[in-house]
Amino acid sequence: MKRSFCSLLVLLATAALVRAEDKVPLKLDLPKPLFAGTPRPISLPNLEPPLVGKRPDLMVPAGTVLLSRGKPVTSSDSLPVIGELAFITDGDKSGVDGTYVELGPMVQWVQIDLGAPAKLAAIVVWHFHSQARVYHAVIVQVSDDPTFKQNVRTLFNNDDDNSAKLGKGTDFAYIETNAGRVIDAKGATARYVRLYSNGNTSDELNHYCEVEVFGQLAK
Repeated sequence: MKRSFCSLLVLLATAALVRAEDKVPLKLDLPKPLFAGTPRPISLPNLEPPLVGKRPDLMVPAGTVLLSRGKPVTSSDSLPVIGELAFITDGDKSGVDGTYVELGPMVQWVQIDLGAPAKLAAIVVWHFHSQARVYHAVIVQVSDDPTFKQNVRTLFNNDDDNSAKLGKGTDFAYIETNAGRVIDAKGATARYVRLYSNGNTSDELNHYCEVEVFGQLAK
């Protein structure tokens, strides 16, 4: 009986080790920081506490790759104020002039078509990060439907007052930095990724430097 119990423990430990070895840290190519000095204070009821130390790695399945590079982007604002929608998946997340897109005021969204269903591991978004600011009502959803009317899953939502009319969110608002915001996609399978925002603490406009979607094509 004792040997059987010990054998079971060994099997469970081995299975846990295999599962752990199947996960690897998500590797990101971060742009250089663009602002220096002490940023002006930002006060919001749902602002996340300051990060102490290094941001924890997001562990993703081995074999995870970047799926979004060069993929087509559409938007609720088809005529951006500045830049082109293609900037969002062109690989340049530096945030300097000529590398970001600026959309009009109020709630706006951008949508990436991955071209085929994929099992998603992570979504990373860089809004305008040359200034410390917070974007309002940041919501990230995925779907198999390009109209986002069926099988919609919400992966992130910090819209604490439901200004986007997609439901009140419980995630923290956050200050933009060159590190971007890493969102755990939790293995959701989808072809389309849509990101919302509703202005920011500096102005009413919406900006994106880059969005990266990581995962594996669905089998």
